[in-house]
Order: sequence, then structure tokens, then C-alpha cells
Amino acid sequence: MSHSKSQPDLAMANLSADGKPTLKTIARISGLAVPTVSRALNDAPDIGNDTKKLIRKIANDIGYVPNRAGVRLRTGRTNVISLVMSTEHDLMSHTARLIASVASGLRDTPFHLIVTPFFPDQDPMEPVRYIVETGSADAIIMNQIQPNDPRVAYLMERKFPFATHGRTNWSETHSYYDYDNKAFGSLAIKQLAARGRKEIFVIAPPQEHSYAQHMIAGVQETALQHGVNVSIADGATSDSPSADVVAFLRRVLEENPKIDAVVTASTSSAMAAVAAIEQHGAEVGQEIDVFAKEAMPFLKLFRADILTVSEQVNTAGDFLAKAAIQAIRNPDMAPMQGLEVPSDESD
Repeated sequence: MSHSKSQPDLAMANLSADGKPTLKTIARISGLAVPTVSRALNDAPDIGNDTKKLIRKIANDIGYVPNRAGVRLRTGRTNVISLVMSTEHDLMSHTARLIASVASGLRDTPFHLIVTPFFPDQDPMEPVRYIVETGSADAIIMNQIQPNDPRVAYLMERKFPFATHGRTNWSETHSYYDYDNKAFGSLAIKQLAARGRKEIFVIAPPQEHSYAQHMIAGVQETALQHGVNVSIADGATSDSPSADVVAFLRRVLEENPKIDAVVTASTSSAMAAVAAIEQHGAEVGQEIDVFAKEAMPFLKLFRADILTVSEQVNTAGDFLAKAAIQAIRNPDMAPMQGLEVPSDESD
């Protein structure tokens, strides 16, 4: 007589001594062998997707939770991926969405996400060293990447699996996903020049980060081609507190009334730029343009005349999750690498 997936079957299924469902429980319900169940839950490539879905559904229905200590003893893995992030990073930008999208990318895999924060007064190396030395995760995902990032150098030396949201000078050798900020900077200048703007002020990210250097390079190269003047902010960044950006930009506008456009790299700094421009007595989209990128379609609701391009952070998080898993399971494979290029048409 075949077994159905009814409640009586669940009651009859094998349970552990403490009454919790086990791999044998799932095997009894599914009619599959325990090793097959185990491999399906671990996303083995030789198990079909339909079988994996069935096993995961049964596991969810009966409340099966793998014993982490047992998994580690059997495999040497924690089934944990750590997203290491600074606490000072602006949550209105793309950080919250990045966390959600990485978590989504790990859904239906045996891996779980933990977020490991580090504080502004803390050495960014500390959480990375802790994870590696304690073996508290199988891989690390990081952002706010520097060209010669010491965290990346350390992880490559230790051969510890990782993926970066951003590129280093060694990107050809490791997994990453990045937004083409050089193309963004170039696109901003092209579109502003086409609108007749001649004096463009740029509020870039902190210049120790790779993406800031990429953006500035795109801005400066394209400005030369189009015969416009650009100035890079010295005293505020797109990560600065909004009140600081407002006060800083108001002073700049008073000192240089010829500025007719502002380019910035975050939602919060774009909103701060609008506030500064309006407090200066100018109108956005008329006397002064604002050009920005954003992870969520928010700025157009704030001011319809802001020029924007989108950054697909959902794609980034999903890609980074898969890249980290590949780095764990297949360290000898070519690292996964992705680059999002902004559209030539702004919204």
C-alpha cells in the first residue's frame, strides 16, 4: 500500500528521540531514500528540480530543521553565508534592498544568511578575520570595496570563499557583481550637456571606494569630450548625512552661481541637493538640474524633474548569493562575475 502525504502518515513517520522530524521522516513520506533526501536538501546538481521542490515542501510542511552541529560534523560546513556591512551605510540607498535580495537568492538552498555589522570606529578587517578564524560561515559577501581592498587580499590569501559588490584591482581573479559607475558618470554628463548645462557639480561617493573612482573617471573623461566644466565636491560625499550635504551645497551655490547641474550617487544626497537648490532660490529642472541613480523608483515621486537612472540591486543580491555558493562548492571553477550597465535613457 502506497503512502500518501496525509496527517496520519506524518504521525507514523520516523521521528527523532525528542520528537522532531528527521531525514528519515521526509524519506518515509516521500518514498525516497534517505541519501536522496539529504542530497536534495543540499541542492545537489544530480537531483532533479521537481524532486528538490517536493523534498523542500515536505520539509517545510512538517517543520524539519537540520541539526547545524550534525551538518558541520558531516560536511565541515556551517551552511551560513555572511553579508558583512558597515552600520554607517545609508539604508535609504540600496543597503536594505541588497540584504533582502541576497536572502532571496539563498532561498530554496541549504544556505542561510547572517548580517555581520562593523561600526565606523572599527577596523573593517575585524569581522572578516573573525568569520575566517572561527569558521562561523562558509563564505562572505562584502560591499564598499576599495581598489586594493585588504579584506579581499586576506580572503584570497586564505582561499576563503567570497564575493564582492564592487570591483577591486584584482577583480579578474574573484567573484563580484558591480554597477558600471564609470558608465553612469559618463551618461550623466552626456545627458546634462545635451540639455545645455555647462557648469556641473559632482557629489561623489567616498573616494577610497572603487565605485567613486569609476564614477569620477567617467565624469571627467566625458566632460572633456563635451566641453563642459565639472567640479568634484571636496567636503561632502553622497554618503554624508543629508543635513551636511544641504549645508555644504548651499555654500557652494552661493560661491559659484554659475553651477547649473548637480550629479550625485545616492537617493539621500539627491534629496539633499534638491533641498539646497530650493533654499538657494532656484528651481530643479529649470535653473539647476539634478542627476542621480537610485535602487527604488522614489526620486520622481519626490520631484518629477529629477533626472534618474536605476540600479537593479535585486539582480545584484541574487547574483552575489549564487556566486558565493559556487565559490563554496566549486572553488576551482572560474569565478562568477557580473556588471550592470545603465540604460542610455534616463527616466
